[in-house]
Amino acid sequence: METNNPIIQIKPWEEDDLDLLFRINAPEMMQLLGGPESNEKVLKRHKRYLELGNKGRMFSIILLPDLEPVGSVGYWQTTWNNKSVYETGWSVLTSYQGKGIATKALKLAIEEAAKEKNYEYIHAFPSIVNLASNSICRKNDFQFISECEFEYPLGNFMRCIIGVIS
Repeated sequence: METNNPIIQIKPWEEDDLDLLFRINAPEMMQLLGGPESNEKVLKRHKRYLELGNKGRMFSIILLPDLEPVGSVGYWQTTWNNKSVYETGWSVLTSYQGKGIATKALKLAIEEAAKEKNYEYIHAFPSIVNLASNSICRKNDFQFISECEFEYPLGNFMRCIIGVIS
């Protein structure tokens, strides 16, 4: 439940966001995603975020008015059932969770993806046990398609709910 009404913005991922990515890599943040990544993998992820080009966009989530970076959100091209779609994902630092920040950030990222008009659908693949992420999808009008086994990161399989928005 949203306990207040935070004001946020999303800004395109920058070189300076590396520290935020390391903060997101904390054990409590990564427990449903196969655990924290090595420093080398975090650096590679940061590079991928910076170099997405026309395959998607990553953003840092900024809490206003203090300009505090509190998470990340983005979308990227993927293939699902032999069709190119966007996949979306988000992370909000633990101390800022439960305030509606991820819901608002995802809404802004969806608006950005829609402006590009590259793909008809945006998919989300939250873990079945991640009740908060499933709620964020519902609040952003994702439609439940089915459950599936999803590999993320490579070598880590989890049961997911497939949600889609067009």
